[in-house]
Amino acid sequence: MLFSSLLFLYAFLPLVLLLGWGGGRRMQNYVLLVFSLVFYAWSGPAYTLIILFSILFNYAFGWLIEKNRETPKARLWLAWCIAGNLLLLVIIKYTPFLYENLNAILKSTGAAPLADPDIKLIPGISFFTFHAISYVTDIYRRDSIAQKNIATMGLYMVFFPQLIAGPIVRYHEIESQFAGRRITAEGVAEGIKRFITGLTKKVIFSNTFAYPSDIIFKADIHAIDTPLAWFGIVCYSLHIYCDFSGYSDMALGLARMFGFTFPENFNFPYIARSVQDFWHRWHMTLSRWFRDYLYIPLGGNRKGPVRTYVNLILVFFLTGLWHGASWTMVVWGLFHGLFLILERAILKNILPRLHVLNHVYTLLVVMLAWVFFKSANIDFALAYIGRMFGTAATVEFGTAPALTYMNPEFITVLVVALLFASGLVQRLISAWNTNPKRLKVYELFLPLKYLGTLVLLFICTVYLTRQGYNPFIYFQF
Repeated sequence: MLFSSLLFLYAFLPLVLLLGWGGGRRMQNYVLLVFSLVFYAWSGPAYTLIILFSILFNYAFGWLIEKNRETPKARLWLAWCIAGNLLLLVIIKYTPFLYENLNAILKSTGAAPLADPDIKLIPGISFFTFHAISYVTDIYRRDSIAQKNIATMGLYMVFFPQLIAGPIVRYHEIESQFAGRRITAEGVAEGIKRFITGLTKKVIFSNTFAYPSDIIFKADIHAIDTPLAWFGIVCYSLHIYCDFSGYSDMALGLARMFGFTFPENFNFPYIARSVQDFWHRWHMTLSRWFRDYLYIPLGGNRKGPVRTYVNLILVFFLTGLWHGASWTMVVWGLFHGLFLILERAILKNILPRLHVLNHVYTLLVVMLAWVFFKSANIDFALAYIGRMFGTAATVEFGTAPALTYMNPEFITVLVVALLFASGLVQRLISAWNTNPKRLKVYELFLPLKYLGTLVLLFICTVYLTRQGYNPFIYFQF
């Protein structure tokens, strides 16, 4: 079930709000747990059994780690628990990828291929696996204590706003909120506004850019000319940003409606002035997770430049693999890792002096990396980049050039998306908030603010009823 579906908007969400606001905190937690499991079971009832097993598994190990925290056994229990979580992730998410590569090797030697394991990807498994590892590691590090109530621990694992695609909320960040949160009218209003903002990003903006980018990246490479190649990757860059940041906004808004406060996940990544700055702004909860649970334990940047570079490459190799079981994802991750090394080794004193050029450099690196992220295979990605720079032997105009998509609706959506992604609108709003006349005008037009939110909800509803194209990229992760 997607947040951007009529079923969720007008059936599931109103019902869970109605029942989730009643009773005390413990009763609310039980209600949210039940509805979260129903939400997840919508993808397939069998998947729920796996996530229930994961809850029981990590609950038991959390208790064992805390009980033995003063002994060497705690480290052993932690290692076994992390290994169990990763084994489940590898079996479900990476077995088909491993079989595919093994069969390629067998084919090259003339041996018979292995049978397809036919394992279906469980939605959100990467996210709830990282939540589980966060839970037991925080207990081991004494950042948290083991949760005695398995229902509360289960709610942390499967709370539906962040279950499918994050943000990755670490246990110690919201541990106190399970018992101590407050649901207020102001918080609910803020949550509704944030949710509808995210819904608008997803339905109006992301879906608009998804359609041309999907067509272009599925086309025959010989039908793609240089302008169309650039148009396709610009559309995809806006599509994935609006898609994922829109989902994060919806998740934060939903959490706020129930009294929870989740960490922010995006901070205008396309205004970054280096690749390092980009990763401080893009999927920030994932960046911090890898930093705190992998990069720093490996030694971070404390053991010399060579070890730092090795750590960065390993982290971004795993970042790519985390996003998807394919070599294109691995190349995407390594591409970012190599530029982070380049910036540390050579460009760290040059980029700050380049002003606008450092922004152009960052956008170019990010978009080139998105080509691998989007492409079906590495050969297509390399050929596509060749088309972008006109290096193909023959560059012919395709049957669907960029101007085909340039109708008034698309142009309007494109201009508005660029204004918001650039942070210009937000800077104007920030400047207005410091204006001494703001309060009086704000109070005068406050009803229009809420009316505008309802208008956006109505427009999104119209979009959903008239179009069947409603993909969600991170649903597969």
